[in-house]
Amino acid sequence: MNLLDNIKQTFRQGNSLTKLIYINAAFFVVLKLLIIILQLFNISGSFILPYLAIPADLTQLLYRAWTPLTYMFLHEGIMHFLFNMLTLFWFGKIFLMYFSEKQLVGLYLVGGLVAALFYVLAFNLFPFYAASLPYSILLGASGSIMAIIVASAIQSPNLEMQLLLLGGVKLKFIALVVVLTSLFGMTSANAGGEVAHLGGALAGYLFIVSLRQGKDITKGLNRILDTISDLFKPRKLKVKPNPNRQGKPMSDADYNAFKARKIAEIDRILDKIKTSGYQSLSAEEKKQLFEQGNKK
Repeated sequence: MNLLDNIKQTFRQGNSLTKLIYINAAFFVVLKLLIIILQLFNISGSFILPYLAIPADLTQLLYRAWTPLTYMFLHEGIMHFLFNMLTLFWFGKIFLMYFSEKQLVGLYLVGGLVAALFYVLAFNLFPFYAASLPYSILLGASGSIMAIIVASAIQSPNLEMQLLLLGGVKLKFIALVVVLTSLFGMTSANAGGEVAHLGGALAGYLFIVSLRQGKDITKGLNRILDTISDLFKPRKLKVKPNPNRQGKPMSDADYNAFKARKIAEIDRILDKIKTSGYQSLSAEEKKQLFEQGNKK
């Protein structure tokens, strides 16, 4: 088995967390290779990421309606990609201890969408961001991952993670630190990313709160994903039962009685032809006579 086949098999057999990481990896590798190929022909590939990342400017967003979905699978550099995927792996494992794989995918998407909404609203509402509004773009899975972190921390606040140099740290403190870091970073050089993190955190909070009230905010998106998935599944052949076939095999007596009735019916049709002619037969009688003739 070659490397490509091995990757395909791992993707098919892996859980939703594995698939999310693979999809992010595919985006990263394909885009990087495309940019390198363009550079070999002295063509700048700098236009690619802005075309898939979400712009803060509403006018640009109108013509890039796909970006609220594509941006959450994009990463600019290798460290950005590795850090996000490691974080997704660690907290995704914890999330799956309490929730389903479908809910993981659903929250990843909902968290990303709410993060994008926060980013666009903030840059269009607050004067602080006005100067950078025309050229600001957002990319990365951080908003989606933040939703998973906060949801996991609220669900199991006292569960400990072993962190390098710090030892065991409870999830509630990890979530608190990352949320406060984003809140204090709203006016930093990465202001757009920090605002998006807050949107993702809100999505994670709302997921747990609504779930405890008997509602799952990921259910609608998962229905859409299931519908799309069904379109690409091979359709199963439907075998219709023969209405003339009995559910159980007939006994000898039943078969003889059935055959006698058929013979009697054919005799009646033949007598009718002798007395009134063939044209007097009904469509059903002609059909029975034809079928009997074919059996001979």
